Amino acid sequence: MADNFVEDIPRPGRERFRKNLDSVTITKAAEIRGAAEAIHEIAQTYGFRIAVSADISSKAHLVDADGELLNKDVFGWVAEGERWWEDTRLALSSPLPRACRYESEPMWCNAEGFHGHWPNEYLDEIDLGDFYENQSGAKCGILIPAHLPFGQIGAVSFIPVDKTVTDLSEEYRLYSDFLAIVTRRFVTGYVLAMREKHRMPTNCVLSKREAECLHWAAIGKTDKEISMILSLSHATIRYHVNRAGQKLNSVNRGQTIFKAGQLGYLGATD
Repeated sequence: MADNFVEDIPRPGRERFRKNLDSVTITKAAEIRGAAEAIHEIAQTYGFRIAVSADISSKAHLVDADGELLNKDVFGWVAEGERWWEDTRLALSSPLPRACRYESEPMWCNAEGFHGHWPNEYLDEIDLGDFYENQSGAKCGILIPAHLPFGQIGAVSFIPVDKTVTDLSEEYRLYSDFLAIVTRRFVTGYVLAMREKHRMPTNCVLSKREAECLHWAAIGKTDKEISMILSLSHATIRYHVNRAGQKLNSVNRGQTIFKAGQLGYLGATD
């Protein structure tokens, strides 16, 4: 995506784009602080403040190599009513991280709802009226989901410095692609630099039959039903599911399906 984006940038702007991208790239923990300061500066250049969650399922704070809180010390969310990062239930209570579960592309939002390049019926069901009515700060923002390996989801918001702004349609059109690129580069680098253990066995490859069996199991089919669908014996279905579990180092059928889903073997299940 970044390479194609660069080709569309006039030559004088390409070096600036590359410089911005390099400035937010993280290859080790020691680079986190500098990259956070760089993406903070980029956000300010476009008239935004940035708020980052690298994993909406985790209570862990975004920190640098010394354990300092980035949303507090770098991004400046410290004023009264702004310390959103202290709310451990935010991913469950706020509609913004919830929206990142239903969409992978950048979107902008205000009290009227979510707005993006394509319609999304799941986002249409989320009511933002009460959310923004209770907000003491900005009334809109650009939201960048960061869908990462193993099912991890990050959520990054760009909030206008001008709290009176309620319409970001033009800013979204002009800047969202660029902001998405630097955001995902920053979040991906952060996650890789801070990851302490493997989440999956390395070099795990499921066979076509194993993936098929797990796909049907994921939508609630029993081994007997799967055997009828695939025209295989009941014992053969059990063998493929158990074999997949061994490859994924799973303790039971449910965990096997979960891990296969994280690796993208199941696809969209009906």
